Amino acid sequence: MLLTGAFTAVVMLGVYRDFPWIALVPMAAAGILMAFTRLDILLLFLVAAVPFSLNLEDMEIGGLGIYLPTEPLLAGLLLLFILRSMRGFPVDQRLLRHPLTYWIAGSLVWILLTALVSEYPLVSFKFLIARLWFIVGFFFFCGHLFLHTPEFRHQFIFAYAVPLCIIIVYTLIRHAGFGFEKDAGHWVMNPFYKDHTSYGAALAMVIPPVLALLTWRRFSAFLRLALLGVLAILITGMIFSYTRAAWVSLVAVGALFVIMKLGVRLRTLISAMVLVAGFLWVAQDALLIQLQKNEQDSSDNLTEHVESISNVSSDASNLERLNRWNCAIAMFQERPLIGWGPGTFQFVYAPFQRSEDRTIISTNNADGGNAHSEYLGPLAEQGVMGMVFALGLLGFCLHLGFRVQTQLYDEDQRNLAMGVFLGLMTYFVHGVLNNYLDTDKASALFWGFLALLMVWNLTGDAGAKKRGAAIT
Repeated sequence: MLLTGAFTAVVMLGVYRDFPWIALVPMAAAGILMAFTRLDILLLFLVAAVPFSLNLEDMEIGGLGIYLPTEPLLAGLLLLFILRSMRGFPVDQRLLRHPLTYWIAGSLVWILLTALVSEYPLVSFKFLIARLWFIVGFFFFCGHLFLHTPEFRHQFIFAYAVPLCIIIVYTLIRHAGFGFEKDAGHWVMNPFYKDHTSYGAALAMVIPPVLALLTWRRFSAFLRLALLGVLAILITGMIFSYTRAAWVSLVAVGALFVIMKLGVRLRTLISAMVLVAGFLWVAQDALLIQLQKNEQDSSDNLTEHVESISNVSSDASNLERLNRWNCAIAMFQERPLIGWGPGTFQFVYAPFQRSEDRTIISTNNADGGNAHSEYLGPLAEQGVMGMVFALGLLGFCLHLGFRVQTQLYDEDQRNLAMGVFLGLMTYFVHGVLNNYLDTDKASALFWGFLALLMVWNLTGDAGAKKRGAAIT
């Protein structure tokens, strides 16, 4: 009662003084207290807040590109991580000694080095700091709890999925007011998600693990029914997001699931992927001619919208994506070793646009987004090593995803591991066409899912008689 009264008094004082932001002071104090006493609850609150977080810059408040309330909390966790590091290991040392951690650390060092010679150093260092607190919060601290509190593994997914369903319902209600038109579907999720593509990417990542949780025998019938409702909402949101890249990613991981169930080994899969990539490279001219025959633009009709995925002759969205990719390649060719600086693509790509590539949505105002690729973006901004580190994360994901399926003997854990792996793979597929790891919306799931795979790889199955060794 005393604390409630104090909080109310502070808020009333802020309103009286025309400074409502003072209400954040007791919230910050509560966050600090939780960080030292109940980190698990703080992290669950953080994850649950991600779907609701608001970008001040998008809302034209203060001109700061920061997400509230998540990024201030993540900044606090980064500070906590540093303070813990001064006293010893900030998290379980097994996490710090895993090869995946070494790879991530290497990527951070490379981001630092390229930031030092960036075209816009302030932009690049902001990018580095944001990447640091995403990794510390969602990879290290969540990974620590995944390791020591197994229940936190499925709680993490619930914490993101349930609030996301609230956002979906909000979005569908707004969308219904516009007759579920495709154009309205691009922005009705505002202000919680910037556009339908980031919204669709999050939906695609969450659907596989929620589907996996539906198979858990330890859950009651009521909880399974609730999960079925969550899944239905997620799928409905996915359909009306009109996000073609997200649809493609789900189809791709569905095929991957079938391949894994057929017993195909990872080495065989990678060999096949290399052969397919080689064929596409050799036959790219013929394929481009064939694709240019498709003149079906994106549409409110779902069938026509699917058909427009391969339209590179008239669909403005697809053509603009090709424009950005060509710019990224041209930028890489000019600075192949160190790139132009992390996070700087939108500020420097305009001069690299060729007149024949420009579309009706092209811009020179540094407000048109990024490279639309988690692979070409780092290539342009951080040089060849930027893409190497991005592809390395994909390699770790594939290795761990296949590996933990042989380590886990508990059916529930194995199914959840499969769902998490497939959810993460949707982002790697989606990452060919878009990139969102500079936002909390995607980073929470991306780094959290990577941490889950790493923890399963480290511990195997607590109830198993045999345990596989961690990768070396």
